[in-house]
Amino acid sequence: MNAVGQGTGNAITQRGLYYEEFAVGARYLHRPGRTATEADNVLFSSLTMNTQPLHLDAAYAGAETFGQRVMNSMWTLSTMIGASVGQLTLGTLVAQVSLTDVEFPHPLLPGDTLYTDTEIVATRPSGSRPRQGVVTMRHTGRTQTGAVVARATRVALMWRRPDEEGER
Repeated sequence: MNAVGQGTGNAITQRGLYYEEFAVGARYLHRPGRTATEADNVLFSSLTMNTQPLHLDAAYAGAETFGQRVMNSMWTLSTMIGASVGQLTLGTLVAQVSLTDVEFPHPLLPGDTLYTDTEIVATRPSGSRPRQGVVTMRHTGRTQTGAVVARATRVALMWRRPDEEGER
């Protein structure tokens, strides 16, 4: 028995991908989606001290372009990247290196469901860290109708597969 009282035979621990497991051109669909709520919007905006009335003031936002509150774009970005963690980087990420080319071509509204997919754009071994590699990913967030609400390119430093002794 192990420390949590379960046998160790056939135990599988969920993890992200090691550097060697990423294939350029592969596309990952992260499911389930996440339905955005007004509570998410108000809480996230308040926690991050973003007092933009388009997120917090229903009367103000109702008189503006979209006729209602719009989701905080940083909530959209964070949720989109968070959706990829279980499939791609859980326990295998060393560090986030950069986020670039971030865009929000269409608003995400409370009540919309955000679906995320990730394409692997590039991989290369780290020049200074022999047990790590650099992976470039392009995340895309879409609503339930297919409208693209966010795109971002993320560069991550990833662990390489452990050697035979389990060393990273």
